[in-house]
Amino acid sequence: MIAIADYGMGNRRSVEKALEHVGARSVISADHDVIRRAHAIILPGVGAFPEAMRNLDRSGLGEVLIERAQAGVPLLGICLGMQLLFESSTEHEGAEGLGILPGRVTALESPRLPHIGWNLVTFEREAALTEGLGEAAAFYHVHSFACRPEEPADIVGTAEYGERFVSIVERDNVMAAQFHPEKSSRDGLRLLRNFATRAAVAVA
Repeated sequence: MIAIADYGMGNRRSVEKALEHVGARSVISADHDVIRRAHAIILPGVGAFPEAMRNLDRSGLGEVLIERAQAGVPLLGICLGMQLLFESSTEHEGAEGLGILPGRVTALESPRLPHIGWNLVTFEREAALTEGLGEAAAFYHVHSFACRPEEPADIVGTAEYGERFVSIVERDNVMAAQFHPEKSSRDGLRLLRNFATRAAVAVA
């Protein structure tokens, strides 16, 4: 069972439907006990970083996510959910993040924002999340900010929009994508299937 963290922001239902399409069982929940019992967790997100962190702090879900990530439970951040995994963001008034991954989030250096649309992501190394996708794949992005990982080894995939930015990261059980896999057709579904497979392996 994959828990989709419900903190009031994000594409929860579309992620649930995409997981169903690849044969994975999931539940949308804000219940701490449900999330703690899950075999894997997805942190989706659409909107502004500071507001998202306020919601996570108010609900106590932020602490649960950190706890489960530290316990080795597979965790996937999607779009804003990827950014929240890092230590801080400069968006609006700025805010501290979950700090599960070292690094910060700053504005994408491009003359035209937001970045909306399909973009080719080149894979820098092999990773569980991108298995079977070859050397590159196109995914649907919607964002104005980009993650700046402190550790180069965490970077799996990069894309270009005004600058080359990090689009996929993976460190042990913690994975994230700047794009929306649930809106990215066949390759996006393959990425979600890879995550579901990782969750099943973790249970076994």
